[in-house]
Amino acid sequence: MQPLKGIFPQKDYPNLLIGLDSPDDSAVYKLDDNRALISTTDFFPPVVDDPYAFGAIAAANALSDVYAMGGKPIMAINLAAFPENLDIETMSEILRGGAEKVREAGAVIAGGHTITDKEPKYGLSVTGEVHPDKIIAKSGAKEGDVLILTKALGSGVITTALKRGEADAEHVEAVIAGMSHLNRIPAEMAQSYNEKYRSCIHAMTDITGYSLMGHGHEMAYLSDVDLQIRLDDLRWYSGALQYAEAEIFAGGLWRNQDYFKQWVHIHASLPDWKEDLLYDPQTSGGLLIAIAPQQAESFLADIKNAGEDAVIIGTVQSGSGQIHMI
Repeated sequence: MQPLKGIFPQKDYPNLLIGLDSPDDSAVYKLDDNRALISTTDFFPPVVDDPYAFGAIAAANALSDVYAMGGKPIMAINLAAFPENLDIETMSEILRGGAEKVREAGAVIAGGHTITDKEPKYGLSVTGEVHPDKIIAKSGAKEGDVLILTKALGSGVITTALKRGEADAEHVEAVIAGMSHLNRIPAEMAQSYNEKYRSCIHAMTDITGYSLMGHGHEMAYLSDVDLQIRLDDLRWYSGALQYAEAEIFAGGLWRNQDYFKQWVHIHASLPDWKEDLLYDPQTSGGLLIAIAPQQAESFLADIKNAGEDAVIIGTVQSGSGQIHMI
Protein backbone atom coordinates (compact mmCIF):
# COMPACT_ATOMS: atom_id res chain seq x y z
CA MET A 1 0.00 0.00 0.00
CA GLN A 2 2.99 2.34 0.42
CA PRO A 3 3.06 3.53 -3.26
CA LEU A 4 -0.61 4.52 -3.03
CA LYS A 5 0.04 7.01 -0.23
CA GLY A 6 1.73 9.35 -2.69
CA ILE A 7 -1.31 9.23 -4.96
CA PHE A 8 -3.84 9.77 -2.18
CA PRO A 9 -2.20 12.03 0.45
CA GLN A 10 -4.30 12.33 3.60
CA LYS A 11 -4.36 16.13 3.47
CA ASP A 12 -6.29 16.00 0.18
CA TYR A 13 -9.02 13.78 1.66
CA PRO A 14 -9.92 15.22 5.08
CA ASN A 15 -13.16 13.20 5.26
CA LEU A 16 -11.27 9.92 4.97
CA LEU A 17 -11.03 9.30 8.71
CA ILE A 18 -9.37 5.89 8.44
CA GLY A 19 -7.49 4.84 5.32
CA LEU A 20 -3.96 4.26 4.06
CA ASP A 21 -2.40 6.62 6.60
CA SER A 22 -4.20 4.99 9.53
CA PRO A 23 -4.55 1.27 8.72
CA ASP A 24 -7.34 -0.57 10.50
CA ASP A 25 -9.90 -3.31 9.92
CA SER A 26 -11.96 -1.12 7.57
CA ALA A 27 -11.80 2.25 5.83
CA VAL A 28 -14.06 4.98 7.26
CA TYR A 29 -15.30 8.01 5.32
CA LYS A 30 -17.14 10.88 7.03
CA LEU A 31 -20.34 12.03 5.32
CA ASP A 32 -21.38 14.64 7.85
CA ASP A 33 -21.22 15.33 11.59
CA ASN A 34 -23.50 12.38 12.38
CA ARG A 35 -22.71 9.79 9.72
CA ALA A 36 -19.65 7.94 8.47
CA LEU A 37 -19.46 5.08 6.00
CA ILE A 38 -17.43 1.94 6.75
CA SER A 39 -16.07 0.04 3.75
CA THR A 40 -14.35 -3.34 3.73
CA THR A 41 -13.98 -6.49 1.64
CA ASP A 42 -12.78 -10.06 2.08
CA PHE A 43 -13.05 -13.35 0.18
CA PHE A 44 -11.21 -16.68 0.13
CA PRO A 45 -11.37 -20.34 -1.03
CA PRO A 46 -13.45 -22.89 0.92
CA VAL A 47 -12.27 -23.70 4.45
CA VAL A 48 -14.91 -26.41 4.99
CA ASP A 49 -16.57 -28.96 2.73
CA ASP A 50 -20.21 -27.94 3.17
CA PRO A 51 -21.02 -25.19 0.62
CA TYR A 52 -23.71 -23.54 2.74
CA ALA A 53 -21.40 -23.41 5.76
CA PHE A 54 -18.60 -22.00 3.60
CA GLY A 55 -20.86 -19.19 2.39
CA ALA A 56 -21.98 -18.36 5.93
CA ILE A 57 -18.39 -18.37 7.26
CA ALA A 58 -17.09 -16.16 4.44
CA ALA A 59 -19.92 -13.68 4.99
CA ALA A 60 -19.44 -13.60 8.76
CA ASN A 61 -15.73 -13.03 8.22
CA ALA A 62 -16.32 -10.04 5.92
CA LEU A 63 -19.01 -8.54 8.15
CA SER A 64 -16.67 -8.81 11.13
CA ASP A 65 -14.48 -5.94 9.92
CA VAL A 66 -17.45 -3.58 10.22
CA TYR A 67 -18.19 -4.84 13.74
CA ALA A 68 -14.51 -4.40 14.65
CA MET A 69 -14.90 -0.66 14.01
CA GLY A 70 -17.97 -0.49 16.25
CA GLY A 71 -20.17 -0.15 13.18
CA LYS A 72 -23.38 -1.59 11.77
CA PRO A 73 -23.45 -3.35 8.38
CA ILE A 74 -26.09 -1.96 6.04
CA MET A 75 -25.31 -3.40 2.58
CA ALA A 76 -23.14 -6.03 0.94
CA ILE A 77 -22.04 -7.00 -2.57
CA ASN A 78 -21.22 -10.62 -3.42
CA LEU A 79 -17.72 -11.42 -4.70
CA ALA A 80 -17.48 -14.90 -6.19
CA ALA A 81 -15.28 -17.05 -8.39
CA PHE A 82 -16.50 -20.46 -9.58
CA PRO A 83 -15.05 -23.14 -11.87
CA GLU A 84 -17.01 -23.66 -15.07
CA ASN A 85 -17.76 -27.26 -14.08
CA LEU A 86 -19.09 -26.45 -10.60
CA ASP A 87 -22.72 -27.49 -10.36
CA ILE A 88 -25.43 -24.88 -9.90
CA GLU A 89 -26.67 -26.40 -6.64
CA THR A 90 -23.27 -25.99 -4.98
CA MET A 91 -22.96 -22.39 -6.15
CA SER A 92 -26.48 -21.65 -4.96
CA GLU A 93 -25.77 -23.08 -1.52
CA ILE A 94 -22.65 -20.95 -1.12
CA LEU A 95 -24.58 -17.83 -2.04
CA ARG A 96 -27.52 -18.83 0.17
CA GLY A 97 -25.23 -19.31 3.15
CA GLY A 98 -23.78 -15.85 2.65
CA ALA A 99 -27.16 -14.24 2.05
CA GLU A 100 -28.76 -15.66 5.18
CA LYS A 101 -25.80 -14.49 7.28
CA VAL A 102 -26.09 -10.97 5.82
CA ARG A 103 -29.80 -10.98 6.61
CA GLU A 104 -29.00 -12.09 10.17
CA ALA A 105 -26.71 -9.06 10.42
CA GLY A 106 -29.63 -6.79 9.50
CA ALA A 107 -28.06 -5.83 6.17
CA VAL A 108 -29.00 -6.53 2.55
CA ILE A 109 -27.17 -7.99 -0.44
CA ALA A 110 -27.64 -5.55 -3.30
CA GLY A 111 -25.71 -7.22 -6.13
CA GLY A 112 -22.33 -8.72 -6.87
CA HIS A 113 -19.76 -9.88 -9.39
CA THR A 114 -18.74 -13.39 -10.42
CA ILE A 115 -15.77 -14.59 -12.46
CA THR A 116 -14.55 -17.98 -13.65
CA ASP A 117 -11.62 -19.47 -11.73
CA LYS A 118 -10.07 -22.88 -11.17
CA GLU A 119 -10.94 -22.84 -7.45
CA PRO A 120 -14.16 -21.56 -5.83
CA LYS A 121 -13.83 -18.34 -3.88
CA TYR A 122 -16.48 -16.31 -2.11
CA GLY A 123 -16.80 -13.26 0.08
CA LEU A 124 -18.35 -9.84 0.35
CA SER A 125 -17.72 -6.17 -0.09
CA VAL A 126 -19.50 -4.65 2.90
CA THR A 127 -20.70 -1.13 3.58
CA GLY A 128 -21.49 -0.15 7.15
CA GLU A 129 -22.24 2.97 9.12
CA VAL A 130 -21.04 4.51 12.35
CA HIS A 131 -21.18 7.91 14.04
CA PRO A 132 -17.87 9.69 13.35
CA ASP A 133 -17.32 10.20 17.08
CA LYS A 134 -18.08 6.57 17.95
CA ILE A 135 -15.53 4.75 15.80
CA ILE A 136 -13.63 2.12 17.79
CA ALA A 137 -10.23 1.88 16.13
CA LYS A 138 -7.51 -0.63 16.94
CA SER A 139 -5.14 2.22 17.81
CA GLY A 140 -6.66 3.45 21.07
CA ALA A 141 -5.54 0.90 23.69
CA LYS A 142 -4.32 2.52 26.93
CA GLU A 143 -1.95 1.44 29.67
CA GLY A 144 -3.93 -0.41 32.33
CA ASP A 145 -6.65 -1.63 29.97
CA VAL A 146 -7.92 -5.17 30.28
CA LEU A 147 -7.91 -7.41 27.19
CA ILE A 148 -11.04 -9.42 26.42
CA LEU A 149 -11.17 -11.96 23.60
CA THR A 150 -14.41 -13.34 22.19
CA LYS A 151 -14.50 -16.76 20.48
CA ALA A 152 -11.99 -19.56 20.87
CA LEU A 153 -8.78 -19.91 18.86
CA GLY A 154 -7.49 -22.71 16.64
CA SER A 155 -9.74 -22.64 13.59
CA GLY A 156 -6.70 -22.81 11.31
CA VAL A 157 -5.36 -26.13 12.56
CA ILE A 158 -8.82 -27.70 12.62
CA THR A 159 -9.72 -26.68 9.08
CA THR A 160 -6.27 -27.84 7.93
CA ALA A 161 -6.90 -31.21 9.60
CA LEU A 162 -10.23 -31.32 7.75
CA LYS A 163 -8.51 -30.74 4.42
CA ARG A 164 -6.13 -33.61 5.20
CA GLY A 165 -8.98 -35.93 6.18
CA GLU A 166 -7.76 -36.13 9.79
CA ALA A 167 -10.38 -34.06 11.65
CA ASP A 168 -13.03 -35.54 13.94
CA ALA A 169 -16.60 -34.65 12.97
CA GLU A 170 -17.43 -33.10 16.34
CA HIS A 171 -14.39 -30.81 16.12
CA VAL A 172 -15.42 -29.66 12.65
CA GLU A 173 -19.01 -29.07 13.74
CA ALA A 174 -17.90 -26.90 16.67
CA VAL A 175 -15.48 -24.80 14.65
CA ILE A 176 -18.05 -24.25 11.88
CA ALA A 177 -20.50 -22.96 14.48
CA GLY A 178 -17.83 -20.62 15.86
CA MET A 179 -16.67 -19.29 12.50
CA SER A 180 -20.27 -18.76 11.35
CA HIS A 181 -21.17 -16.79 14.48
CA LEU A 182 -21.44 -13.03 13.98
CA ASN A 183 -19.49 -10.57 16.13
CA ARG A 184 -22.61 -8.44 16.20
CA ILE A 185 -23.51 -8.65 19.90
CA PRO A 186 -20.02 -7.84 21.27
CA ALA A 187 -19.79 -4.86 18.89
CA GLU A 188 -23.21 -3.56 19.90
CA MET A 189 -22.39 -4.01 23.58
CA ALA A 190 -19.11 -2.16 23.11
CA GLN A 191 -21.00 0.84 21.75
CA SER A 192 -23.53 0.59 24.57
CA TYR A 193 -20.76 0.60 27.19
CA ASN A 194 -19.06 3.54 25.53
CA GLU A 195 -22.27 5.54 25.76
CA LYS A 196 -22.88 4.52 29.36
CA TYR A 197 -19.32 4.85 30.68
CA ARG A 198 -17.88 7.60 28.47
CA SER A 199 -15.77 5.62 26.02
CA CYS A 200 -14.42 2.84 28.21
CA ILE A 201 -13.82 0.61 25.17
CA HIS A 202 -10.57 2.08 23.91
CA ALA A 203 -9.61 -0.26 21.06
CA MET A 204 -11.01 -3.22 19.17
CA THR A 205 -9.95 -5.50 16.32
CA ASP A 206 -10.99 -8.88 14.99
CA ILE A 207 -8.65 -11.87 14.98
CA THR A 208 -8.34 -13.32 11.50
CA GLY A 209 -5.55 -14.40 9.16
CA TYR A 210 -2.63 -12.74 10.95
CA SER A 211 -3.37 -14.72 14.14
CA LEU A 212 -3.72 -13.44 17.68
CA MET A 213 -0.03 -12.51 17.66
CA GLY A 214 -0.27 -10.54 14.43
CA HIS A 215 -3.45 -8.65 15.15
CA GLY A 216 -2.38 -8.17 18.76
CA HIS A 217 0.87 -6.61 17.58
CA GLU A 218 -1.07 -4.28 15.27
CA MET A 219 -3.15 -3.06 18.20
CA ALA A 220 -0.08 -2.66 20.39
CA TYR A 221 2.01 -0.90 17.75
CA LEU A 222 -0.69 1.50 16.61
CA SER A 223 -1.56 2.30 20.24
CA ASP A 224 2.11 2.66 21.28
CA VAL A 225 1.72 0.13 24.10
CA ASP A 226 2.63 -3.48 24.91
CA LEU A 227 0.20 -6.34 25.46
CA GLN A 228 0.68 -8.89 28.22
CA ILE A 229 -1.28 -12.07 27.50
CA ARG A 230 -1.67 -15.03 29.85
CA LEU A 231 -1.12 -18.32 28.03
CA ASP A 232 -3.30 -20.31 30.43
CA ASP A 233 -6.28 -18.03 29.78
CA LEU A 234 -6.36 -18.59 26.03
CA ARG A 235 -9.22 -20.84 24.95
CA TRP A 236 -8.92 -23.24 22.05
CA TYR A 237 -11.54 -25.00 19.98
CA SER A 238 -11.86 -28.65 20.88
CA GLY A 239 -9.26 -30.57 18.89
CA ALA A 240 -6.96 -27.62 18.20
CA LEU A 241 -4.28 -28.69 20.69
CA GLN A 242 -4.47 -32.28 19.46
CA TYR A 243 -3.89 -31.31 15.82
CA ALA A 244 -1.20 -28.80 16.73
CA GLU A 245 0.73 -31.42 18.67
CA ALA A 246 0.56 -33.54 15.51
CA GLU A 247 1.92 -30.49 13.63
CA ILE A 248 -1.08 -30.18 11.33
CA PHE A 249 -0.51 -26.52 10.58
CA ALA A 250 -1.78 -24.18 7.86
CA GLY A 251 0.86 -22.63 5.61
CA GLY A 252 -0.13 -19.16 6.75
CA LEU A 253 1.07 -20.00 10.26
CA TRP A 254 4.69 -20.04 9.17
CA ARG A 255 4.37 -16.72 7.36
CA ASN A 256 2.80 -15.20 10.46
CA GLN A 257 5.54 -16.57 12.68
CA ASP A 258 8.38 -15.48 10.39
CA TYR A 259 7.16 -11.89 10.42
CA PHE A 260 5.51 -11.29 13.79
CA LYS A 261 7.81 -13.27 16.10
CA GLN A 262 10.19 -10.30 16.29
CA TRP A 263 7.62 -8.56 18.51
CA VAL A 264 6.58 -11.60 20.56
CA HIS A 265 8.32 -12.52 23.82
CA ILE A 266 7.39 -15.81 25.48
CA HIS A 267 8.13 -15.86 29.21
CA ALA A 268 7.23 -19.50 29.74
CA SER A 269 8.49 -22.96 28.84
CA LEU A 270 6.43 -24.22 25.89
CA PRO A 271 6.87 -27.15 23.51
CA ASP A 272 7.60 -26.00 19.98
CA TRP A 273 4.16 -27.01 18.68
CA LYS A 274 2.37 -24.92 21.29
CA GLU A 275 4.52 -21.89 20.55
CA ASP A 276 3.84 -22.37 16.83
CA LEU A 277 0.10 -22.57 17.52
CA LEU A 278 0.08 -18.96 18.75
CA TYR A 279 0.50 -17.89 15.12
CA ASP A 280 -2.40 -20.00 13.82
CA PRO A 281 -4.30 -18.00 11.16
CA GLN A 282 -7.96 -17.64 12.10
CA THR A 283 -11.00 -17.44 9.88
CA SER A 284 -13.89 -15.31 11.18
CA GLY A 285 -12.33 -15.13 14.64
CA GLY A 286 -13.46 -13.15 17.65
CA LEU A 287 -12.93 -9.58 18.76
CA LEU A 288 -9.93 -8.46 20.81
CA ILE A 289 -11.18 -5.65 23.03
CA ALA A 290 -9.16 -3.24 25.18
CA ILE A 291 -11.40 -1.91 27.94
CA ALA A 292 -10.84 0.27 31.00
CA PRO A 293 -10.26 -1.95 34.07
CA GLN A 294 -13.18 -0.43 36.00
CA GLN A 295 -15.70 -1.82 33.49
CA ALA A 296 -13.96 -5.03 32.43
CA GLU A 297 -15.67 -7.50 34.77
CA SER A 298 -19.17 -6.11 34.24
CA PHE A 299 -18.68 -6.05 30.47
CA LEU A 300 -17.48 -9.66 30.53
CA ALA A 301 -20.46 -10.71 32.65
CA ASP A 302 -22.92 -8.90 30.38
CA ILE A 303 -21.43 -10.35 27.23
CA LYS A 304 -21.60 -13.87 28.67
CA ASN A 305 -25.19 -13.32 29.81
CA ALA A 306 -25.98 -12.42 26.21
CA GLY A 307 -24.81 -15.89 25.20
CA GLU A 308 -21.42 -14.87 23.85
CA ASP A 309 -18.17 -16.74 24.42
CA ALA A 310 -15.57 -14.40 25.93
CA VAL A 311 -12.69 -14.37 28.43
CA ILE A 312 -10.17 -11.94 29.90
CA ILE A 313 -6.75 -12.85 28.49
CA GLY A 314 -4.42 -10.10 29.69
CA THR A 315 -3.66 -6.42 30.13
CA VAL A 316 -2.20 -3.42 28.32
CA GLN A 317 1.14 -2.05 29.53
CA SER A 318 3.40 0.82 28.58
CA GLY A 319 5.62 -0.05 25.66
CA SER A 320 6.06 0.11 21.91
CA GLY A 321 4.23 -2.69 20.13
CA GLN A 322 5.54 -5.80 21.88
CA ILE A 323 3.53 -8.82 23.03
CA HIS A 324 4.57 -10.61 26.22
CA MET A 325 3.20 -14.11 26.68
CA ILE A 326 3.32 -15.17 30.33
